[in-house]
Amino acid sequence: MMWSPIHKLFSTPKLITLACLVIVAYLLPYYILGEDTHIRVHDNLDSNIVWYKLLVESGQLFSPGTLPNVINGLPRSSLATPFDAMVWLYVLFEPMTAYTIGQTIMRFVAFYGMYILLRNRIGTPLISVGAALCFALLPFWPSGLLSIAGLPLALHVFLTIREHGWNINKYYWLVLFLLPFFSSFILTFVFFLGLMGVVWLIDWIRLKKSNCAFFTAITSMTVLFLMKNYLLLYSMFFSDGFTSHRTENDLGHNDLAETLELFSHNFINGHTHDMAVHTKIIIPVIGVAFLVAAYRNLKPKLLLSLIIFNALISLWYAFWYWEGWRVLKDEIMILNTFNFSRIHFLDPMIWYICFALALWILRKHIRFGKILVVMVIVAQCSIVFYLNEENKYSRIGTPTFAEFYSEDLFDSIESYIGKDQSKYEVVSIAMHPTIAQYNGFYTLDTYNNSFPLEYKHKFRKIIAPELEKNSNLKNYFDTWGGRLYMYVSELGENYRFTKQSNKELENLNINSEALSKLGGDYVFSALPILNYEENGLKYERSFENSESPWKIYLYKVVA
Repeated sequence: MMWSPIHKLFSTPKLITLACLVIVAYLLPYYILGEDTHIRVHDNLDSNIVWYKLLVESGQLFSPGTLPNVINGLPRSSLATPFDAMVWLYVLFEPMTAYTIGQTIMRFVAFYGMYILLRNRIGTPLISVGAALCFALLPFWPSGLLSIAGLPLALHVFLTIREHGWNINKYYWLVLFLLPFFSSFILTFVFFLGLMGVVWLIDWIRLKKSNCAFFTAITSMTVLFLMKNYLLLYSMFFSDGFTSHRTENDLGHNDLAETLELFSHNFINGHTHDMAVHTKIIIPVIGVAFLVAAYRNLKPKLLLSLIIFNALISLWYAFWYWEGWRVLKDEIMILNTFNFSRIHFLDPMIWYICFALALWILRKHIRFGKILVVMVIVAQCSIVFYLNEENKYSRIGTPTFAEFYSEDLFDSIESYIGKDQSKYEVVSIAMHPTIAQYNGFYTLDTYNNSFPLEYKHKFRKIIAPELEKNSNLKNYFDTWGGRLYMYVSELGENYRFTKQSNKELENLNINSEALSKLGGDYVFSALPILNYEENGLKYERSFENSESPWKIYLYKVVA
């Protein structure tokens, strides 16, 4: 009887309402602060946001040509497909507004998908809502949209079709047809659909009959993804006019000890792009659940199977970078250009299904289990809520959206140069080149997933003297090279220096002749270059204002 009032308080509608209010609170900084919000820099501010903006402004959504703003002509196929929902958010709205809408879609779909998946298979409202809420607040990679956040919804749809065949609501098929436009095939769904195909094949062998509806669902979504990514397929199987720099990738030289260490790290801590935030609460809770199961003589086969599966995913991820793979990678091109280790992006969904299963065991089989479940959910929710972008990145001290791109500051640089931005090319030192790109400058440096290998070789000549000083930078550029940056040996992979920095570049050594030959006219540097004359540069002036964290030193290439 004592539990009855609490039970009423935790009725399903009230739990869902409470969860939605928490998600709204999580999203509030984006809506209140707008461009003054602190958001992720890595693979976000330094890349994807600018890629969407440049694509939209180019007017080449459906064109197979090139974008002249970047590296003297970035192939159109290097950027997102025009059938990507994220692209159309940037078509319809300003970048930060598009970003905010994307975050909103991501959080609510993640919650609904995980909730309905758990509710239909575990049945406990408190656990289903609680685990779904924790999942929805994870620090998903922002530009992935539903690539990770939408996996539970996709799994629910496919499992329902597998169980009930054609006798399902038509909205399941609608969700199946819409998901490809909000998510990435090469990031997650190629692996998800591959696993669904394995499940179908096992069913077919075991039951001796084909599940036509399930097979149709798998093939239909696959075809939709392939149609959506027609530019990628065109560049892979037909001549797109260039050989990608990815053909020269040379990743994966870890020895066995490093490989096992990477496995352990990924299993316990996760990856920066798919953090499940499972170390402090979820793993211990699962461990306790196994102890309770052993004490109660239970056989949590599904929980054990999923944990083993996640361990195998982490093991595969780690061994993908093992030196033993080089034999095959050097002979089979797709193993070198496509990252098969990305199956680890399935980790968060699996961890939170395991979390829910573990909570169910605790709730059912220990005294005061319901109270313990509430306490655990609140604790995990608090941890992931605390990792919201505004809170996390303001504590770290990274710039806000507005500060990072500093439009007024770069407007003053454009005014000083006094020429149409298409008439000259720039490179950036000690800062991300996408800042200049965002502000309309034509750049010879960039960060992109694919670009001509020939251009990479030409650009390398500019920074070759600096690469020779630093073996780590040389290896980073030569074995991957996705960041075509003006690397400086003494700075390493640090690309963010504010005007408070007292660092000066005394021994910069670039090939200014190669820079000029490639079309370089100006250098933007976040740090003063003391030996600029030795590098064929002429100092113009510095630029700063009270709103920007940067102080930009402008140099003209005179070599």
